[in-house]
Amino acid sequence: MTSLRADEISEAIAGGAEALFSAQRPDGVFDYGEHALTSTLGTVGAVSALHFADPAGSADLIARGAAWLERTQADDGGWSMVPGEASEAGPTAVATATLHLLGDHGPFVHKGQSWLEDFGGLEAIPHAEVVAWCRQYYGFAGWLEPQEMRRFPLELALFPGLYRKLFDLRAPMVSALGLAQTRHKPLSRVHRKLSKLAEPKALDVIRQVYEHEGSTGGWCEDAWVTGLIVAGLARADLGHDMVARAVGWFRETVNEDGSWNSGPLDLTWSMYAAAGLLEAGYREDARLGLTKELFLRLQQDQPFVAFGCPPGFWGWSGTKGWPATLETGEIVSALCHLPGEDQAESVQRGVTWLTLQQDTRGSWGLCVRNTKVANSGPCPHMTAQALDGLLDSGVPVDDRRVRRGLRWLASAQLPDGSFESVWYRMHTAGTSAVLQTFAKAGLSGEPAAVRARDWLERTQHEDGSWGTGAPADAGTVEETAWAVSALLAAGAPAESVLPGVRWLLAERERDGGWPAARVNEYVRHVSRYANPALANGLALRALARYREAVR
Repeated sequence: MTSLRADEISEAIAGGAEALFSAQRPDGVFDYGEHALTSTLGTVGAVSALHFADPAGSADLIARGAAWLERTQADDGGWSMVPGEASEAGPTAVATATLHLLGDHGPFVHKGQSWLEDFGGLEAIPHAEVVAWCRQYYGFAGWLEPQEMRRFPLELALFPGLYRKLFDLRAPMVSALGLAQTRHKPLSRVHRKLSKLAEPKALDVIRQVYEHEGSTGGWCEDAWVTGLIVAGLARADLGHDMVARAVGWFRETVNEDGSWNSGPLDLTWSMYAAAGLLEAGYREDARLGLTKELFLRLQQDQPFVAFGCPPGFWGWSGTKGWPATLETGEIVSALCHLPGEDQAESVQRGVTWLTLQQDTRGSWGLCVRNTKVANSGPCPHMTAQALDGLLDSGVPVDDRRVRRGLRWLASAQLPDGSFESVWYRMHTAGTSAVLQTFAKAGLSGEPAAVRARDWLERTQHEDGSWGTGAPADAGTVEETAWAVSALLAAGAPAESVLPGVRWLLAERERDGGWPAARVNEYVRHVSRYANPALANGLALRALARYREAVR
């Protein structure tokens, strides 16, 4: 098979870069919020919280949100997290229960219940945490009696370290809903006494996050997260100042169509865009200088007390956002490849944060050290990105942090050679990320790396693309680009990935960019969304690596 012409690849890279830059704001953010943020879960969270916290004063918002849910119900009776996509069980369950809670929405409720019945009910949802949240909403709607609800062990808040490890970033939501249970769920005398002792501690967790974010009234800048917390506080008749401010926040953040959003991803969008542009040769471009300034400006200099995190991290958005290993590792790597010396201190603070957050087992999770919570605990993809940040900053391969991380990665490999990635669907993303990290460490010949490479090579589709690894799942830009980049990093000859490169070229849109697929996991295996910055940044990186390989 003949190689592509150098000018053909360069033309595609230039077009893809300009498509990325067209989304950049003057403050350096690559902003794809217009396409990705409107959320069924966010709208459900806001409407249900307002129903409990301010039913009369916010009646207009509640009515508009309910009307939006009616309009976005799919023909099959379900809802997806992002409207217009295939129906998903979690969003369908909570949207259906919320409309029943509000009353006068019978036809929509019946259609939602029918969809869920065909799906197999809540028990068929492949995620215990999602089932727990859905059961909360079934309780709100009166479909479950209080005594049928699983009890949140609020007394564990008396032991902050254990509480963080058990609930991770869910601790504020668990605290609020647990406080509500003390008022609405029958408890034994012992549990009631323990809950009373723990109540101030649980409120402290909620308030620590609230105040860290600037007491804006929103938690995580996300209407779903804020809704869960406010519903719990309102039903417990606690945290009146926070509830009142949250009601105002919901009014400030409602969209014109009556919906609410999931949290913005300013840093996530920007780090993936920057990574692709850096690989494509735009290191000296002044426009990337704006994003460098953004990264320096948004590194957090205060500890995140509720999660036991020291300062020095980045989150997915904002100057006061929640900490994230994924973003911290990726931004450290980007800063190491950007020109100048003024980022040196910022890089070192990021490296220190990653060092302190490494689990005793050698892995990294999202934001709480040594937790095992699903979606937030030890993750091969997050571990790989943390190691990339350390290696790019100059930490040597024989450093204990790197050795422990690589050893844990090898132990986390699945029998077929693939790796998990809790924030991206199935296995192509995680396998590619881990293979790239072994390659960066100069260890492409290690058994774990060889098995990961073999898995990627045998899961490629006949058309040259990659999907989840399952033959029936169509290829996506993101997964194809991840695989192409990883294989090239591991030393695969350019000719071997040429079908994947051709497939990426064929998928370009008229503006020079690439379409985004729902490969991002809001909740693993349950709710997914598309991230255009990820698709375009990864595609640009893959083409740039191919161009370098054939030079």
